[in-house]
Amino acid sequence: MINIIKVNNEQQFNETGAGIIASLVQTNPRVKLGLATGSTPVGVYQRLIELYKEGVVSFKLASSYNLDEYIGLPEDHPESYRRFMNEKLFNHIDMPLENTHVPSGNSSNAQQAADEYNRLLDEAGQVDLQLLGLGHNGHIGFNEPDEDLQGQTHIVTLDERTRQANARFFDSIDDVPTHAITMGIGSILKAKQILLMAKGKDKAEIVAKALKGPITTKCPASFLQTHPNVVVILDQEAGSLV
Repeated sequence: MINIIKVNNEQQFNETGAGIIASLVQTNPRVKLGLATGSTPVGVYQRLIELYKEGVVSFKLASSYNLDEYIGLPEDHPESYRRFMNEKLFNHIDMPLENTHVPSGNSSNAQQAADEYNRLLDEAGQVDLQLLGLGHNGHIGFNEPDEDLQGQTHIVTLDERTRQANARFFDSIDDVPTHAITMGIGSILKAKQILLMAKGKDKAEIVAKALKGPITTKCPASFLQTHPNVVVILDQEAGSLV
């Protein structure tokens, strides 16, 4: 079941997303959160930090599991997803750093790192809420459109459009990694609840394909239609075709 929430501005977008997450943490202090990177959740994380500082919510018993990480970037690289999460959220709340998990992208053996993260997810059990952004080609995590999709954590070759979209964060397109470790579609769909967030006119077409189009490996996000509990937060532009 997909519940679509349309908001009128950036503030509502961020407050609605943060409110859903904060309410879950308040209800279940030991919550397991699946988290995402990219520009979409930044405002949500900022609002969660504000709620923590206001004493509204505490993350000290919570744990987190990130979707993905570039291969070949050390943890302290400005564009690594571990550094992103530390700077945008973890360094500013009371979730113990040892309770935060991001795939290891700088391992000497990327396949082993993917396998280890998959074991970690299995041991953790069901994630209570998985936060997702949406790529222009329908990718969630780094699960790119393909003939087949992987269920578990795996290594992926990044689509050229994905690399181009992320090139703005690097000095040049040549610096953008070509591979990543990502949770698989099966791992994502195991979550009790999924929170998908998208904003901007450039996302309207892919939002419609993901939520209303055929379920196909050519649009990985379309598999969210099979999940029993999906909340989608859209601004008016991203939601203009649904």
